Amino acid sequence: MPSEKIPPLPPIARVYLRVSTDAQDLRRQEAIIEDAKVGGYYVAAVYREKASGARADRPELLRMIADLQPGEVVIAEKIDRISRLPLAEAEHLVATIRARGARLAIPGVVDLSDLAGDADGIARIVLESVQTMLLKIALQMAHDDYIDRRERQRQGIALAKAAGRSGGRKGDRATHARVVALREAGKSIAQTAELADCDRSTVKRVWAAHRAAQQPKPSPQQNHRERSS
Repeated sequence: MPSEKIPPLPPIARVYLRVSTDAQDLRRQEAIIEDAKVGGYYVAAVYREKASGARADRPELLRMIADLQPGEVVIAEKIDRISRLPLAEAEHLVATIRARGARLAIPGVVDLSDLAGDADGIARIVLESVQTMLLKIALQMAHDDYIDRRERQRQGIALAKAAGRSGGRKGDRATHARVVALREAGKSIAQTAELADCDRSTVKRVWAAHRAAQQPKPSPQQNHRERSS
């Protein structure tokens, strides 16, 4: 009888999930675990982290790197889940993963490892160079996006303070004051909305709240008479 062929073992993957803060939820990224299994990977472990990608000393990231074995694959939702570090530090991080004999499998980053491994001579040099360039671009874009987000947050906080607010979630007191002044000057809802640069629903809400605050509160005697009648 011919000997039965033993099927090859599936490639081993380690899945890294990360969000930046405790307030954020990792559940949205959980789908990549099942996707990895459907893709033929054996998922050896899942590493869940709530820390900034601009830090290199993330405990779960370091634990994953320590666990990596030659031939394994690191899977993440996007490259910015792995790193938002400056390019030199990000490249060092990727080099650390590769030094363990592992490689990255991340959407948006073309993996030419297999092609380069099968090639030789000039073809191999070209493929490896293209792979390095594509990875550099992805890592730089992740860092640039992080810097842009930080700058927008800084500008938002500065604008909020300039408008007399401590954060973006509180009402715009300057706009509200303009609404009240314009309505008291006899402007219509439409005119007030245009002049105060807000929508009509805001004008109605602010004016109603102002009118309600101006109504005299009933005295204790009046309250007593109303309850007794």
